[in-house]
Amino acid sequence: MSTATDTARAAPARRSFPSAAPVRWRERSRLVRLLRLWRTRNPVTFRDKVRYKMLRDHRALVVTFADKAAVRDHVAARIGAHYLPRVHAITGDPAALRHLDLPEEYVLKPTHGSGTAVVVSNSAPADARLPTDGSWVYRHVRPEHAARTDLARMAADWVAQLYGQGPNREWVYGEVPRQVIVEEFLHGPAGTVPDDYKFFVFSGRCRFVQVDSGRFGRRTQDFFDRDWTHLALSGGPPWADPVPPPPPHLEEMISVAERLGAETDFVRVDLYDVEGRVVFGELTSFPAGGDSPFDPESFNAEFGRAWTVPRRYR
Repeated sequence: MSTATDTARAAPARRSFPSAAPVRWRERSRLVRLLRLWRTRNPVTFRDKVRYKMLRDHRALVVTFADKAAVRDHVAARIGAHYLPRVHAITGDPAALRHLDLPEEYVLKPTHGSGTAVVVSNSAPADARLPTDGSWVYRHVRPEHAARTDLARMAADWVAQLYGQGPNREWVYGEVPRQVIVEEFLHGPAGTVPDDYKFFVFSGRCRFVQVDSGRFGRRTQDFFDRDWTHLALSGGPPWADPVPPPPPHLEEMISVAERLGAETDFVRVDLYDVEGRVVFGELTSFPAGGDSPFDPESFNAEFGRAWTVPRRYR
């Protein structure tokens, strides 16, 4: 694990956003919004309730959860700064990446979206390369294949994008300053990318845990209840073989997740268990934008039963 200490932020957070492609008319339409509100008025399943929440939960807390920079202060206040990954830089100026003093291994991602990151580490495949544009994808490359000019170009493309399909869908990302954050690389076994543990927390109680392994190789995904009983559920990727054992610090991770989820009806809390240390990943209010796959479909209703949505978010 990197031993570098937090460096000064390269630029302050800013609320003026760079230009981006215009939001599609459907996402600006009041009529479309009213139709979506009507369709989601009586949610039952997990997907129903995510869509219900996306349209109705406009609290500042949800914006903080989505902002990968601002959420750090929230996490530090709720559970302590020692659970946070070290930050090397946060900047709204992608060109600054060309000159920052960074360690050999690190993770680069935008603060205003989800589903993309560049992981720079010595455990990356030798033939892995960065994309030629700012594609919203994950990449794992070795330090010698992470030229600063290429990273700055990718970051500029990220910052130019409005993530989340506009104000009527994952509107929250339109409220987050468009910046990039550089964090420490967390070492899994033999220096690899660590497993990702995702805790589904409903009104402060963890009910389910998702485990993603091998993100940049043979990806697997498994689901458990809070007692680590393996669920016969698939979300797309195959199950691991053998079934993953519980992480060494499962009880602490559940406690951390429940404390972070105590102020809302639902949030997914992503954590890591690395080298004797529980580390915060991110908070997700709208998994898969309301399109989470469940096979068998009965789990869509089971996850939904764990969630009581409020009639009004205050």
